[in-house]
Amino acid sequence: MRMRHLHWPMLFLAFLLFPATFLTAAEVELTGDVPEASDWRTEVVVDGLEHPWSIAWLPGGSALVTERPGRLRLIRGGTLVPTPISGVPEVLSFGQGGLMEVALHPDFATNRLIYLTYAVGSKEANRTVLARARLEEDGARLSNLKVLFRNPDTKKGGAHFGSRLLWLPDGSLLMSLGDGGNPPLSFDGAYIRKQAQNLGTDFGKLVRLTDEGQPFPGNPLAGKDGVRAEIYTYGHRNIQGLARDPASGRVWASEHGARGGDELNLIAPGRNYGWPEVTYSMEYFGPAISDVHSRSDVPDPKVVWTPSIAPSGLAFYSGDRYPGWTGDLFSGSLSFGQIRHVRLDGERVVGEEKLTIGKRVRDVRQGPDGYLYVLTDETDGALLRILPGG
Repeated sequence: MRMRHLHWPMLFLAFLLFPATFLTAAEVELTGDVPEASDWRTEVVVDGLEHPWSIAWLPGGSALVTERPGRLRLIRGGTLVPTPISGVPEVLSFGQGGLMEVALHPDFATNRLIYLTYAVGSKEANRTVLARARLEEDGARLSNLKVLFRNPDTKKGGAHFGSRLLWLPDGSLLMSLGDGGNPPLSFDGAYIRKQAQNLGTDFGKLVRLTDEGQPFPGNPLAGKDGVRAEIYTYGHRNIQGLARDPASGRVWASEHGARGGDELNLIAPGRNYGWPEVTYSMEYFGPAISDVHSRSDVPDPKVVWTPSIAPSGLAFYSGDRYPGWTGDLFSGSLSFGQIRHVRLDGERVVGEEKLTIGKRVRDVRQGPDGYLYVLTDETDGALLRILPGG
């Protein structure tokens, strides 16, 4: 059972004083600081990236990297091609928004299609969009750009765009959409974050689409009155990491809480993940957002990060380059400049340690060579490779 009705400063202090209690008495490990991992180091692959957000590898080992201001870059032969790829759509680069995720179609080798998420609109009315384009053979330009899906409602401000993508084996595409932002931002007469519980909007949702951007047939809530057919799960604040275990098929998501209460969740179709009704998060101005930390209809998160690590990209590691790391999760941390290594035993979290990078970590991915790669979210950002050995 999850511990109930304790505010995060009390939980953090209790974790520091009595860590064994949290490991044995609670299914959810309320994680403060954790030990530093050993026997690893980083090397710079490329630098000179401006706020990179996402990376996707091409057949043959080249890679695409998005830069939040609105550029798509090509890394070829371990070198950043100086000229950005042309044909990228115009984006709203504001706050947390801009050009965000890049992902390849599962059949990229034959159709050369890539998928991009980005913010459009104005500071007063903006939304998250999914588009598809063809990457031409020379790798220098996009063609046939087509918008496939957009959040049907606009929001104000530069926060909580979501935007992570994950392909599933059935050819469906998961896409995260944020709750729209923090108070006092409102929507339909209430705080916009409450829309995460409204099945008539896509705020605070994980949606499941076809490769043409339509609701995927058989979505768990489709056909119900007032429910958007694309919704896969709901009650999310702002999912910034999505990863799949290729062996078991389990889908994992990491998402931001407000002040404390970041979560690592195991995703199950059709479920309500609680935000903002069930959460450990505190308002930025002081009090608890909710005094309900557990509810029978809401899956307990597997980890609650308190204080907030500001989770970013999430990778499930299936390679063999690092002894003892296979089958575990690796989450970026924006606020602490770390990677959190979450040790798993099936669905159960059995431990956690940190890899201190020293810069804001925006994305973590496993490369085709079996190594983990990291994007640092800086004006002069970099792509790093994690290597075994001190």
